[in-house]
Amino acid sequence: MPLLIQNRGVERPSSTGELFDKYPHLQENARAFHAKPFADVDPKCLLYVQQREFAATTPADNCVSVIGSDDATTCHLVVLRHTGSGAVCLAHCDGSSTWSEVPLIVKAVTSLSNLTKEGRLELHLVGGFNDESKTSHKLSLSLLAAFHKQKEEIHLETCCITEMNDDIVDGTHRPVVYGIGVNVKTGDVFPASFTHKGPAEELRSARTFTGGQMADIYDSSRGLVKIGPCKWSPNLDISFWLSQNDDTILKYLSTSPLAEPPHFVQHIKSTIQFLLEHPSSDSLFPGGQPQLYHRTEQGDWERAAQP
Repeated sequence: MPLLIQNRGVERPSSTGELFDKYPHLQENARAFHAKPFADVDPKCLLYVQQREFAATTPADNCVSVIGSDDATTCHLVVLRHTGSGAVCLAHCDGSSTWSEVPLIVKAVTSLSNLTKEGRLELHLVGGFNDESKTSHKLSLSLLAAFHKQKEEIHLETCCITEMNDDIVDGTHRPVVYGIGVNVKTGDVFPASFTHKGPAEELRSARTFTGGQMADIYDSSRGLVKIGPCKWSPNLDISFWLSQNDDTILKYLSTSPLAEPPHFVQHIKSTIQFLLEHPSSDSLFPGGQPQLYHRTEQGDWERAAQP
């Protein structure tokens, strides 16, 4: 089925500009989204999604009230929700494999919605900006085209992407919104930033840094975050990056050097340090099993024993 806007099928646009010109209400919705206040999310109810990850759950989840992700520059944050069941998925897409990722997102929601026939799938896209290399624009169009190809009817509700998420600060283009959260209970999507990005933040970053594909990190039926197992080469020639200055790291390891959040370089360095300290990933996954984390009564994520 085609992607739907205001209950009508959409022709695939040749540019995001064409889309916004044809559907001016999407521009209004994007501006309204910018104007929403940043929510203060309690980390004890948060499930954080890193780049090239997704997570899905339902309102019945007693462990997670908000799914969130941030630090998106050219990346796009995708929320798909079924209005009948309340099942919702948030994904952090970087364009690495959009055509295979979008079906995973759709399946994550529909598989949690099979008990209800009422309701519809609603899509919220946030991210990107007017970067010089047009990386954001290409990802925007890829995501729209991939959702357009799904057999399910999907209603585009929020489209705060590329030029509608662009701000100019001191002559430099930057995203207006770098991060979002979605309230699992209500479906409300809102701008957000997060200081708690665990569990296993460095391990998860290492997986992405070494080329890991889009991963489902959450088992909502058991309230468990699951990471890996994943592999990387024990002979990674990356130690030289730790002696490089910030500008060099930004130039070569970012798609948008002038728009990155201030902690980007330190994040890259800590990820590289983690990889150097764990040249073989096998020791991190005893018996080839994933790392599992459950939420304690205090609300923290804690490593869980293998069943």
